[in-house]
Amino acid sequence: MDFELSDEQAMLRAASRDLLRDHSPADPALWRLAAGVGWPGLAVPEEYGGTGQGLIELALVAEEVGRSLGHVPFLPTVLVARALARGGSPSLRKDVLPALAEGTAWASWAFAEPGSPWTLGGVGATARRTDGDTVVLDGVKTTVQDAEGAQWLLVTARHDGVPASFLVDRDAPGLTVRRQQVLDLTRTVYEVRLDGVRVSLDRCLDGGPAAVQRLLDDASVLASADALGVMDHLLEMTVAYMKVRVQFGRPLGSFQAVKHKCASMAMLVHGTRAATAYAAMAADAGSPDSVAAACAAASYASAAAGEVAAEALQLHGGIGFTWEHDLHLHLRRAKTDAVLYGDAAVHRDRLSALIRPETVPT
Repeated sequence: MDFELSDEQAMLRAASRDLLRDHSPADPALWRLAAGVGWPGLAVPEEYGGTGQGLIELALVAEEVGRSLGHVPFLPTVLVARALARGGSPSLRKDVLPALAEGTAWASWAFAEPGSPWTLGGVGATARRTDGDTVVLDGVKTTVQDAEGAQWLLVTARHDGVPASFLVDRDAPGLTVRRQQVLDLTRTVYEVRLDGVRVSLDRCLDGGPAAVQRLLDDASVLASADALGVMDHLLEMTVAYMKVRVQFGRPLGSFQAVKHKCASMAMLVHGTRAATAYAAMAADAGSPDSVAAACAAASYASAAAGEVAAEALQLHGGIGFTWEHDLHLHLRRAKTDAVLYGDAAVHRDRLSALIRPETVPT
């Protein structure tokens, strides 16, 4: 598989990096500016105002967002857009996708639940059908990114005993959000409570559990790309600091032990890049091993992110432990990326089941 970027992909990465370099990652206007670059419409088909790009293009942007610690609803919005493009009804796609493509509104995915793994088996929220074509949603969701400002939430719940996803208006009666205090200071996440939220059955996406799992795979690849950006920047920060920090009359980077640590960090970054790029390309190509590739990328990135962050912290020494230095922000984001959409154990269990299904209980 060719890992070289096309001219268009290289331009997308360069434009995204320039945008994030020139503006504060927490700038409220950043999402509007990102819409000018075309981020929100990357996952939206052309007939709805988007550009219909694949997972590799989304991963390129996700990497740059992670590198700069960008505080934008990019990842949750493009995931919902992909889900709607695949399984939404024609009327639902027409009502929602143009607004997502323009960047005038965003959406988020409410999947995870308190105390449960990021797996289909961890879904406990219920979707109970009433008389007519209405479904009532009940349950609690956690770690829902940027839910407060979202116009729509894609809620995954058990419908007829199996996971299915429903697009719900953020201001629907019975839906409440509460901001959560989390390790990562560069994101805002929320708890979402659904108490008798009524939604039309035509807002249920097609595809059932298979579609939900496919979206989880996409999400894990994009989270790996975000982690890759964080790790790559941590490596750059650390190498630069080792060149200027002097001890015993010599730059710290001249010591063999320090070189070994930086080389180990670089190996983890390059390994994550290769695994993530292959997973994204395999998904776009419809390769038979695309699911296994997504699991491999996510499990590798989950383990590598924490290790790279820990090495960066140790090599920076005392300054790395201070609140004033940005290193702690990257460490927090790396640690969060390591568990977002499933930690290494979740993905390794699933990979084992794919390779030897008889060894892992369903």
